[in-house]
Amino acid sequence: MRNGAATLGSPRVKYAETPAALNWYAIQTRSRHEKMVVRQLEDQGIITFLPVASRLQRWSDRQKMVQFPLFPGYAFVRITSSPEQRIRVLRTEGVVNFVGQHGQSIPIPEGQINDVKAIVSSNVPFSSHPFLKVGQRVRIRGGALDGVEGVLIENGVRNLVISVEAIQRSLCISIEGYNVELI
Repeated sequence: MRNGAATLGSPRVKYAETPAALNWYAIQTRSRHEKMVVRQLEDQGIITFLPVASRLQRWSDRQKMVQFPLFPGYAFVRITSSPEQRIRVLRTEGVVNFVGQHGQSIPIPEGQINDVKAIVSSNVPFSSHPFLKVGQRVRIRGGALDGVEGVLIENGVRNLVISVEAIQRSLCISIEGYNVELI
């Protein structure tokens, strides 16, 4: 799987919030409703992020490059933790719930969102990877992915797993040729 066009979800802010008060949250969507949910949220002025990748889809009569969500069933919103903002998101058609525990949404560190954005916007091949909780955390030094952090794994070649912990989803990229440092 290779990264595709950029991401859906160009930030359009219509409400007056200070950037420091905004946090990223993962939302769970109905199956195959991710793009529709993101469009609706953006129309409400909510900042969104939907990482997508492209793949060649083949039908019996044609083939076409199709964008698909990298984390099926999930999208990200950047809002305040106010009840009003949460309700705006939850009332959007196709939104199931915020990702969290005991009814509380979990803010996602901006660094994790930035790491996913860096991988999706680069021309580095990547693939989905099972979520890992164990392993050595490293940071890439140099090149297009300078500063990206993840878990180093080895299965014949060196790979880096970038995780979004709140939704327990990960991306895996080959880091052969990149310098890494332990964190």
